[in-house]
Amino acid sequence: MPHRPSAPSGRSGASRHLSGQPIKYYRPTGQPQIRRLVDDGFQAFNAGRLSEACRVYSDKMLDPGNDVTIGLTMAGALTPAGLGGCVIELMERGLVDFVISTGANLYHDLHYALNFTLHRGSPFLDDVELHEDGIIRIYDVLFPADVLLETDAYVRDFLVRSGLEGPVASATFHQALGDDLRECHPGCESHSLVAAASAAGVPVYTSSPGDSSIGMNVAWQSLLGAGGGCVIDPSRDVNEVAAIILSGTRNGCVILGGGSPKNFYLQGQPTLWEIYGIPKGGNEYFIQITTDQVVWGGLSGATPSEAVSWGKVNPGMLPDAVVAYCDTTIAFPIFCEYAVGSSHARRPRRELVHRRDELVAELERQARARAEGDGGD
Repeated sequence: MPHRPSAPSGRSGASRHLSGQPIKYYRPTGQPQIRRLVDDGFQAFNAGRLSEACRVYSDKMLDPGNDVTIGLTMAGALTPAGLGGCVIELMERGLVDFVISTGANLYHDLHYALNFTLHRGSPFLDDVELHEDGIIRIYDVLFPADVLLETDAYVRDFLVRSGLEGPVASATFHQALGDDLRECHPGCESHSLVAAASAAGVPVYTSSPGDSSIGMNVAWQSLLGAGGGCVIDPSRDVNEVAAIILSGTRNGCVILGGGSPKNFYLQGQPTLWEIYGIPKGGNEYFIQITTDQVVWGGLSGATPSEAVSWGKVNPGMLPDAVVAYCDTTIAFPIFCEYAVGSSHARRPRRELVHRRDELVAELERQARARAEGDGGD
């Protein structure tokens, strides 16, 4: 059964911190009451922006007539908070075509696949006491340190038996990881984003492959593992994402938080025009849910209007670019309920994970043609 309790850490007092309810992946069902709330109740300020984002996504990005290739980016501790279920629902319905995430979100998703339990807790606990009792805290999410150790052990075992060797795209790595999870833990795709993505043919990229416990375990294989093992190749990832964007009739993104995944998606357009000389024109649709502000100068808070100057967003499509300044853990489930309850609640899956070589070959063909047309510079 999923979500079995993790084994106690063995340290005195550990169990008293884990009395909170299990955090489970929430799956949206398209509640009509939520659609009424968004349409009629979210009228101004950031409620109005969230309502606008819901309509742009459901009425325009998901409209089959617009043929939009949709990327979802994830930053912040979203899977530990239970939001992975929302992403699973979108992937299964064909409403998201590829994902770019921090490695941490993918690593903590593995806890669900392996049937460990994360608990609701409090952000006001004594962290020295938690450390002594072997409890890990992510704000108000609590779980035993053994969950990390056993998840790490699974990842290392996977690396040994996977057969992955040499440079690979992060999407190749995550597809193999998801396939392995489904083989070792049948049915886990219902409560694991990584496993669900492999079943749905959705490529999952990470923009900073060394910046997570998955990356730490890949580093273990490099240092101590027998044989060469695999290395995540960022160049392959850059070209694959650019190739996916190039193949799209129209392109749109749903950005959760900001950070490195946001830029990794948005840089796909400059990769095409700035590096390869292929003018794509910028993304047609842009939705971001964030608490970051533009005034600090960071990419996380940069507006879609600013992105126009980089060629990341089509200037003629700015009316379809929306930033809702909200906590993602509040706004994204509402956003997904609205979409799942819309008239465009399902699309045929593109299963891009199986087309990556073909798409990169087309990118190379066009890039070489441009280079030769410019005298090979």
